[in-house]
Amino acid sequence: MTSASTRRILLASLIGTSVEFYDFYIYATAAALVFGPLFFPADDPAVQLLASYASFGLAFFARPLGAAVFGHFGDRLGRKSTLVASLMLMGGSTVAIAFLPTYAQIGWVAPSLLCLLRFGQGLGLGGEWGGASLLAVENAPRGQENRWGMFPPLGAPVGFIAANGFFLLLGATLTDQQFRDWGWRVPFLASAVLVLLGLWVRLKLTETPAFREAAAHDALPKVPIAELFRMHLRATVAGTVGVVACFALFYLTTAFALSYGTTTLGHGRQAFLALELGAILFLAAGVIVSCTLADRFGATAMLRWGFVGCVVSGLLMGTMLGSASLWVVFAWLALSLFAMGFAYGPLGGWLPSLFDAGVRYTGVSITFNLGGILGGALAPIAAQALAARGGLGLVGAYLVAAGVLSLGGLALLKRR
Repeated sequence: MTSASTRRILLASLIGTSVEFYDFYIYATAAALVFGPLFFPADDPAVQLLASYASFGLAFFARPLGAAVFGHFGDRLGRKSTLVASLMLMGGSTVAIAFLPTYAQIGWVAPSLLCLLRFGQGLGLGGEWGGASLLAVENAPRGQENRWGMFPPLGAPVGFIAANGFFLLLGATLTDQQFRDWGWRVPFLASAVLVLLGLWVRLKLTETPAFREAAAHDALPKVPIAELFRMHLRATVAGTVGVVACFALFYLTTAFALSYGTTTLGHGRQAFLALELGAILFLAAGVIVSCTLADRFGATAMLRWGFVGCVVSGLLMGTMLGSASLWVVFAWLALSLFAMGFAYGPLGGWLPSLFDAGVRYTGVSITFNLGGILGGALAPIAAQALAARGGLGLVGAYLVAAGVLSLGGLALLKRR
């Protein structure tokens, strides 16, 4: 494999998940800041916010359907064409949100269209992360699977920095009224640039060696998802709960923390966005360190450290995130996101290792996205309700439960 083809493979696996997290985080940020009053009018601002978070969570329920659909074609027809299709659906839905009229303009049709496009986002995303991981891991030299597999997870900090940086720029140049009127649309429109770049890179790829070998030996099942649940049920359950901790950490340290910090705690929006922008670098560091060590000590060992870190983050959440000092808040965000790097980065190499090549696209996509429902879709909604009822201590208990659940997934595999 030439250095040029290596760079193209790694870039293609990175850019798709960068678009994924960029799209998801601009939606999460807009949901926390403006979607409530624009699309979900209600007398109680808390009800508006919950409705906005519910639309955010809708994509997570579309993702398993997308995982089944794109996983089927990824295992039957190949990784390349499936990845191109998933990126087009995901990116097209995101760009279309930029042109939506608000509730004040067209009434209930506005939130309906928003939810429909959010569902389209989730459908495309269902096949994105798993395919990007296979693209990297199935092309990796022996013994370097985790280092190559870290490129899709690195899309999280890349996409986050792009999204958060964009909102910081808009906040610095626009008034609050301008941001509510039209400024929030600009990041959605800008997604088109990333999508076009991703398509340009992916259309130049060839099929992975593992898929070509499976196809040559007629090892491609006619219905991959049926084969997955028939022959790989334990691995599917273990992989699903193993994903929960990373999703819970990410969305509680980003979407929920931003909303809670700027409303209940009264921190400035610009200051908190800058805080999160700095803390996300610890996620990138955690991904790089854990994936580098995983090729030497094993992905399972690194994931275990990440899940324990999730528990510690939950125990410290009430004291640190609830602090009046932004430095203490930053310390909690940095610690939590560094732990997430260990809970998330090795998934790129670990999940593909659980499944045979003929069901691998389906297996990785299903586990990653079902785990996303438990850890991601419910996290901001549950956290908002828990914080209103019992404060940050209850929200921290959610993180503790997520870490323990993911540790259980590793234990389940050990008994295989």
